[in-house]
Amino acid sequence: MMTQSLEDYLEMVSFLADEGEVRVTDIASRLDVSKPSVLTALKTLEEQDLLEHRRYGTVSLTRKGILKAAEIRERHSFLTAFLRNIVGVGPETAEKDACKMEHLLSEETLKKMRALVKDLT
Repeated sequence: MMTQSLEDYLEMVSFLADEGEVRVTDIASRLDVSKPSVLTALKTLEEQDLLEHRRYGTVSLTRKGILKAAEIRERHSFLTAFLRNIVGVGPETAEKDACKMEHLLSEETLKKMRALVKDLT
């Protein structure tokens, strides 16, 4: 099962991978969590075949992980843009609220929001 926390870890691994190698310390620093918390999450994500973690080494997404992370990132990006461009909130608020909303909204609601945006353009 993909919890909000696990989605956040997967999304962060994806963002960090865009910048280069991903290490446990980088994830812990960016998410402001302990290394043991990161290791626990990575183990769960590895069991779900979403990433690979080499002990004392790097973290990399599997093909399945890349697809899931892209889905999470797209949802986050859409919600941020929706809040900024449609609702009219500031960038900082949009980013913070999108991060919360991306985990809570149903697919039905997201679909309706996307349709609304499409109808407006």
